[in-house]
Amino acid sequence: MMLPQLMDMVMDLGGSFEVRELKVGQRNDDPSLCRIEVFADQPQVLDEIVRRARDLGARAEHDEPVETARVEQEGVYPEGFYSTSNMPTSVLLDGGWVRVAKQEMDCALAVDRQLRKAWCIPFYDARPGVEVVVGHRGVRITPRERSRDTEIFGFMSSEVSSEKPKNVLIGQIAAEMKAVRDAGGRILVVGGPGVVHTGAGHYLSRLIELGYVQVLFAGNAIAVHDVEAALFGTALGVNLKSGLAIEHGHEHHMRAINRVRAAGSLEAMVESGQLTSGVMKTAIDNGVEVVLGGSVRDDGPLPDVITEMGEAQRRMRAAIWQGGDDFEPGVRLALMLSTMLHSIATGNMLPAAVRTVCVDINPAVVTKLADRGTWQSIGLVTDVESFLRELVRAIEADPAGEEAR
Repeated sequence: MMLPQLMDMVMDLGGSFEVRELKVGQRNDDPSLCRIEVFADQPQVLDEIVRRARDLGARAEHDEPVETARVEQEGVYPEGFYSTSNMPTSVLLDGGWVRVAKQEMDCALAVDRQLRKAWCIPFYDARPGVEVVVGHRGVRITPRERSRDTEIFGFMSSEVSSEKPKNVLIGQIAAEMKAVRDAGGRILVVGGPGVVHTGAGHYLSRLIELGYVQVLFAGNAIAVHDVEAALFGTALGVNLKSGLAIEHGHEHHMRAINRVRAAGSLEAMVESGQLTSGVMKTAIDNGVEVVLGGSVRDDGPLPDVITEMGEAQRRMRAAIWQGGDDFEPGVRLALMLSTMLHSIATGNMLPAAVRTVCVDINPAVVTKLADRGTWQSIGLVTDVESFLRELVRAIEADPAGEEAR
């Protein structure tokens, strides 16, 4: 798909092109090659064409060394800094290509010439003296190869629709999760309060018990309503069994917050026997790494919630890469369940190698989450309770499904 995108982009910018060489692979494992020469009437237009071509993964025939400038002000990149994508990237540093570590989108590229290293840095890591890439020269993006074989993430890269065959897809997602665990990878769940509101909390707990969740990212709300459900059997004051609003039920989540704050933490509530069920208890009991990031709209918040944005991002990044190396994170698959903002934040931190499954009842949310410019994201428009119920069934139906631990 890169070639037609490249041609459209050149024409949209008012340039032209000539195809000098084209070799199309005949077999699934054969590479394809296209040498294309681009033209423009103005130098700035040609520079923009080359820049966008690089972003698509094209390579200049004659690359020039990377240009750098040093950070002068804390938390401020040099003007003209290179803004990263989530695709594997390399820089031409002192005569040789150096692969970028800790790849993610919307960061700058820092380099260390003595150690011959390059890595992505967010704004809060931009400290005076750090050498940062500026411009687009000497930067090479390597698009991830798209298999011609039929497989779930390739199939689902098409337009999001509520008419996809969900049972089949959920079975394939379950198989993918098992493959990740068999290979020693970690699975991340990004959960919103809808998981509790829809009565799906016990299915998420079951996934944790089966060993298919190693990391949980969430906000204050899911933890609060999970504790509310455990203590009062309600979520936002609605009885989870009858679906009826309870008298004074609107107070329950506030009383749940108060109980946790009195105990000191969620873990302290579990240890003292005050919290005997729910997603948070199951996560704590099974050693799941939980990162709760707060926002200005939170009630409380709970003592476990990280209210400083920079620290929350650091904890999330550390959890994503734990168990991996500089180029492949420990987290290999992410389930994003009914939370748009937290999922977008997480998606921005994930390199393209991490496959993501986005689930929401709202098609607009799924489209926004799945459309991150990567082919390894899939989107399902469905109720999160139905999704988790069928996912647990698919995993438990596999005789090897309970061996994920």
